[in-house]
Amino acid sequence: MVKAVVLGASGGIGQPLSLLLKASPLFSELALYDVVNTPGVAADLSHISSPAKITGYLPKDDGLKNTLTGADIVVIPAGIPRKPGMTRDDLFKINAGIVKGLIEGCAQYCPKAFILVISNPVNSTVPISAEVLKAAGVFDAKRLFGVTTLDVVRAETFVQEYSGKKNPSEATVPVIGGHSGETIVPLFSQATPKLDIPKEKYQDLVKRVQFGGDEVVQAKDGAGSATLSMAYAGFRFAEKLIKAANGEKGIIEPTYIYLDGVAGGDEIKKHTGLDYFSVPVELGPNGAEKAINPLTNVDAQEEELLKAAYAGLKGNIEKGIEFAHNTPQK
Repeated sequence: MVKAVVLGASGGIGQPLSLLLKASPLFSELALYDVVNTPGVAADLSHISSPAKITGYLPKDDGLKNTLTGADIVVIPAGIPRKPGMTRDDLFKINAGIVKGLIEGCAQYCPKAFILVISNPVNSTVPISAEVLKAAGVFDAKRLFGVTTLDVVRAETFVQEYSGKKNPSEATVPVIGGHSGETIVPLFSQATPKLDIPKEKYQDLVKRVQFGGDEVVQAKDGAGSATLSMAYAGFRFAEKLIKAANGEKGIIEPTYIYLDGVAGGDEIKKHTGLDYFSVPVELGPNGAEKAINPLTNVDAQEEELLKAAYAGLKGNIEKGIEFAHNTPQK
């Protein structure tokens, strides 16, 4: 019996994410929460002939409490989408406040749940979440994840002509660092199968993985950002996490974590000088069982990319922690 929760379930990511979770046999209960339209989304999804019982809540009548109570896994795509000309950092002031409030609810009503943060900017919203959970005395680094799977999914897709895989997801491409622009570092040198990327194609391929979201923003011509692919990525990570929690072995997926609280994280922290970093993580019954260090095998090009990533992440992390402790008054 697994209860999944989607916070921000009526939005562009939340609706397709909820659909994927409802269609999965891994979940017995699905609770949806948003500030508008959630009962309608839940009613629509409830007609799907899959096992999960579904409910939808609004803020009124203890909606957040009813949504979160008994949750095993909470996925948070809540927030506003990125618009043309808007950087992920521009989203910070609005989305950081939204995430902080929702995490306060998690700390109170489901402190043992796995928490998957999708809301951008992930580089900052995960540190905010950790600080809120620490303040409530319920923080467990093994159960808090920043979902960077979309970067992995993009990398798998964009290298298909070099991996030779009919199904792109059969390739393994570690993507590490963070989840915005230059903080995203694809490790093509460590891909399986081995990739033979022409030198003249390398920079463009890296940039496409780092800034793939801009393609979608531009193609949607102001009507939104990457919602469907992000929903798929969020579902993929949630599904893998629950499979691992149920005892399936050998599941490894990159995710943005607090390094200090996860086995193997100390070595990565020493190398990067950062408290948070996305690396391949072995998942298990307790969540993040082991952080796997790919940094000792990077090539010269990747080392240069990592220098930029470290600098960007340092500021993002500090900004999140500062916000958590000094939230601006409305």
